[in-house]
Amino acid sequence: MTDRPLSPADRSLLDAAERGGLDAVRAALAAGASVEARDDEGRTPLLRAAFADRVAVARLLVEAGADVNAQDPQLNSPWLVTGITGSVPMLHALLPGGPDLTRRNRYGGVSVIPAAERGHVAYVRAVLTETAIDVDHVNDLGWTALLEAVQLGDGGPAHREIVDILLAHGADPLLPDADGTTARTHAERRGFPEIAAALLAAEGRTLNP
Repeated sequence: MTDRPLSPADRSLLDAAERGGLDAVRAALAAGASVEARDDEGRTPLLRAAFADRVAVARLLVEAGADVNAQDPQLNSPWLVTGITGSVPMLHALLPGGPDLTRRNRYGGVSVIPAAERGHVAYVRAVLTETAIDVDHVNDLGWTALLEAVQLGDGGPAHREIVDILLAHGADPLLPDADGTTARTHAERRGFPEIAAALLAAEGRTLNP
């Protein structure tokens, strides 16, 4: 999938972005490569760099005007990919490009949701501290970041910390999933007593501010 036929310079840029070759990226751009060229899977150079966590290349591409929100047919964008990889350096590299914090992935989620599910503690803390992302965004499955951290997490230290971070940044513990089940109920059912206790305390604060 391409918007136009790829030139040799475009192909060089796409490959170099994924490999992390700064000199090759600069050379391809100087040769006229489009910063928004797309490979056969509809991925831009910046998206390929984001998947490969090529931070220096990403900075260069953002400076060259690459779109941090450009999505492939799977609805992955460079910014959304940071929630999958959990890369805080990539988050910082992309912020100057003006990420659309409301842009949704194929599940209808924003970047903090997959990060919470996957246990990316540092990323969850950074994206909530450094951006205005909606901590209570509900995806197409009816799940928030808090619900995914409990329902799809393993209850271990990383997910316990993520629950604490989400709550500290205002996540609503009373928001239920599509079946009407709250995060605390999921925690109790899954045998996560520490998470359940944290959620119970948060519910109390929410009901009795």
